[in-house]
Amino acid sequence: MDVTLLYFEDCPSWKIADERLAALASERGDLRVTHHLVETPAEAERTGFRGSPSIQVDGVDLFAEPGDAVALACRRYPTPDGFQGAPTLDQLRAVLDVPREEAPHEADL
Repeated sequence: MDVTLLYFEDCPSWKIADERLAALASERGDLRVTHHLVETPAEAERTGFRGSPSIQVDGVDLFAEPGDAVALACRRYPTPDGFQGAPTLDQLRAVLDVPREEAPHEADL
């Protein structure tokens, strides 16, 4: 599975998402993560970038909600502990269908 992490440099949360995706990729051999730096509003529009970080498979944002706007901004994700700048490891696991028993604990990241 090819996963694209879209981000822009001024948002620090993309690095957290990247660490979590790397952990999942290390336990699941078929998961490959590529990075896409979004630098302009036009590129954000073209890629469907809903803020940094965005996680896509085959061009589909895995966390998109109806009404989400395309934006060159930091993104916030609803998590069990409130809004955060990146999805939790368990949330990523769920959308990428990574079995929990094979994965490290959230506290490890």
